[in-house]
Amino acid sequence: MHTKKRRWWIASAIIAVLLIVGVILMKMPSYRWTRIMFGISDFFRDLGLQSPEDVTRVDNVRYGEDRMQVLDVYYPRGTAEKLPTIVSIHGGGWTYGSKEVYQYYGMQLAGHGFTVVNFSYRLAPENRYPAAIEDTNSVMRFICERADEYHIDTDNIFFVGDSAGAQLNAQYTTAVTNPEYAKLLGLSIPTFTLRATALNCGVYDQSGMDSILSYYLADESQKAQLAIFPYITEDFPPAFVMSATGDMCLPYAEPMFALLQSKGVTAELHIYGDEENKPPHVFHVNVKNPLGVQCNDDECAFFNLYTVR
Repeated sequence: MHTKKRRWWIASAIIAVLLIVGVILMKMPSYRWTRIMFGISDFFRDLGLQSPEDVTRVDNVRYGEDRMQVLDVYYPRGTAEKLPTIVSIHGGGWTYGSKEVYQYYGMQLAGHGFTVVNFSYRLAPENRYPAAIEDTNSVMRFICERADEYHIDTDNIFFVGDSAGAQLNAQYTTAVTNPEYAKLLGLSIPTFTLRATALNCGVYDQSGMDSILSYYLADESQKAQLAIFPYITEDFPPAFVMSATGDMCLPYAEPMFALLQSKGVTAELHIYGDEENKPPHVFHVNVKNPLGVQCNDDECAFFNLYTVR
């Protein structure tokens, strides 16, 4: 009898805890749920990984005063000169992510002979638009001012960005190549040469995304600034537009590719996987995934085509 009563109390306690957790989760804003679930997923994705021995990493360099305004720099060990430089803009729905989540991905890119700048930016909703795009510009200003110190070749800059980071990539690239749009955003772009960009698993048309944008935008009027299509010109750099058969953002890839082509921009469309093998959203960040590694190899090869030696 005593044993049965103890089991009953244990079962009741477990049920009570589950109910409490359920109530908390139901009342939790979706961006907090995203942070928890993505954080768990990314932890297990990178579990067991270590920094490659052939890559030097410089961590936690401040480019601003906020605690999120930090960056890492990676480059091949033994580097003595400036190298073509990839700037990585992380994803996460504008509300999640950091340079830590992209460190192994960034170091894999560096292993291809690039300097890689991997930065965190201020996240919404604590820091709403235009914080993230302003931070991207601040990183580029930092890069231009400290290029010699970190083996950065400002005449050979390349961008990569995925998901929300691809949106930021496309938006900032449009500002870099169209002064009218940069003026609209209130950005003073530093001097560097953007040779090519990779738009990975991205969102480029924000229609139907009101629930996410409600956390990102400070007010409804800012939606107009995200509408980059009219501002993309033939000066937009060569673009590697990438998605996958299991990517929830796959519907955005081909229209973006077609738009770039219609503007006279050199662009390639790459959809990885097939009906049987469907790589998920941002699969390329997982350096344990052979297809992700292949995608990263392809993008680095694409960048090498436009590097000026």
